Amino acid sequence: MSLTRTQRLRQALAGERAVMAPGVVDAMYARLVAEAGFEAMYMTGAGTSATRLGYPDVGLLTMTEMVDNATRIADASDVPLIADADNGFGGPLNVRRAIQLYERGGVAAVHLEDQVLPKRCGHLAGKQLISTEDMVAKVKAAVDARVDENFVVIARTDALALHGRNAAFDRAEMYREAGADVVFIESPGPDDLPHIAPRFPGIPLLYNMATSGKTPFLKRSEIEALGFKLIIYPNWLLLSACEAARRTLEVLKNEETIASIAPNVMSFKEFFDMARMPEIQELEARYGTPEENRTSY
Repeated sequence: MSLTRTQRLRQALAGERAVMAPGVVDAMYARLVAEAGFEAMYMTGAGTSATRLGYPDVGLLTMTEMVDNATRIADASDVPLIADADNGFGGPLNVRRAIQLYERGGVAAVHLEDQVLPKRCGHLAGKQLISTEDMVAKVKAAVDARVDENFVVIARTDALALHGRNAAFDRAEMYREAGADVVFIESPGPDDLPHIAPRFPGIPLLYNMATSGKTPFLKRSEIEALGFKLIIYPNWLLLSACEAARRTLEVLKNEETIASIAPNVMSFKEFFDMARMPEIQELEARYGTPEENRTSY
């Protein structure tokens, strides 16, 4: 019997190497990550807000919008998906519903943060935190709400930037005691990193390779040496695509033709094959679509 996505993520987190999870914002990026052979992927909240609303990550997306995006991503690939669940979208009861919806949508893990409503990206200034006791209640609610015991609950604290290392570590320890499977201390700098793993033995730690530069851009081997087991790369694919799109638009504006662009982009067939064209063709043949009516190139 093959392992479920949650089981495979648990197995990967228990392995020797740190798990690398590129950030995705939609189903097509999920297809690209699967093609590249990664063992996990991450739905970025900032990227989801940018692509769905055209706004920064300042808590504008609702629970159902975030779950809908995560469900579409999970459906597009069998790669285990770790999803941003913001601050659980409310109190412990809201957290329970969020966990249930994410799990039903095929997500393998979520992370919850200890910010107030409305929340904002962890690498932005102006954050505010809820009490430690309130976050502990949310973590307990998340753990209680999951049906699959292998569904991974990641507890994130944003206290480091606001109250310093000791406060962040104290909060993270309480979240671990509340049942969190992974600890996520947001925005550590170079001076903070060596102190995290010794403080939290026996539990996987998450390294957020965000694009702000507050946390250094280390190699996988360097992050492993620091004691981290899960690395997320939230918006690198989206930023790469945006820069490529800008260059394409500049060429199109100046040259008024796509002739010079065409040789440097994915072909028509490659694009449709990435979008699971072979699967569609197989299904049409299986269900008796007349050959002359079947989708083809």
